[in-house]
Amino acid sequence: MSSSTAGRYATQVAVVTGAASGIGRSLALQLAGHGASLALSDVDEVHLKETADMCRAAHGVTVETAVLDVADRAAFQDYADSVQSFFGRVNMVFNNAGVALGTDVVDMSWEDFDWLMGINFGGVVNGTKAFLPYLIASGDGHLVNTSSVFGLVGIPSQSAYNAAKFGVRGFTEALRQEMKISRYPVTVTCVHPGGVKTNIVNNARGVSDMGADTATIASMFNNIARTTPEKAASTILKGMDKKKPRVLIGADARGFDFVARVVGPRYQDISAPVTRAGYALARKRGIIT
Repeated sequence: MSSSTAGRYATQVAVVTGAASGIGRSLALQLAGHGASLALSDVDEVHLKETADMCRAAHGVTVETAVLDVADRAAFQDYADSVQSFFGRVNMVFNNAGVALGTDVVDMSWEDFDWLMGINFGGVVNGTKAFLPYLIASGDGHLVNTSSVFGLVGIPSQSAYNAAKFGVRGFTEALRQEMKISRYPVTVTCVHPGGVKTNIVNNARGVSDMGADTATIASMFNNIARTTPEKAASTILKGMDKKKPRVLIGADARGFDFVARVVGPRYQDISAPVTRAGYALARKRGIIT
């Protein structure tokens, strides 16, 4: 067994959703590196197994996996109960699973809207409600919910994503206050990643509505995204350890936060023509049609 089991999370159990890739996988690996036992879930069984095998091989920690649709409330509750039963405790929960949808409101289908909201907002609520009693019972619980830079500002073509991520932010900030008022031993952190090099665009819906194929949009996103999943995970864990209420990931997230606080609602009047000009330039260069 690796000497990592002597790490700062050696006696703790961490739950990570969306652990098959991206930030979720990096969180799992870094938590394992500090000795945490892991309960990992995702809908992608193949890559979830890869993550688990990597954690076991590199760090020798106990890892349990489950194929889980975070939008399924009953399944999430059953999962939480099974994790508690297996490990006997839950110390950290990272509600990280998420999907993307790019389309204007006028073109958006109800099916796509409900799909995104069920995962990005409902998944966070389901995970919080299911695990919160166990986090409280641990006597030293940490809840980390993933919002987005799009939980700070509204962006054209991202109305559903904005709605979910603003919802996560409000839900998490209210919960943090409730934990303090009731003096429950649970710290609550809301994470706002900017552009992180993950697979979220590859699995997005509505990309064709933006006038380009998925591969093209994904390539554009990865050229813009400057933060690696490893760096994002490291920033999240540092913020959690410091019991921060909000963690901004990347210079772009810090920039958007600054604009939202300093400019206020007028940012919408600034961003709309900038976005329109960006689309026009992309079409001129043949990037989108």
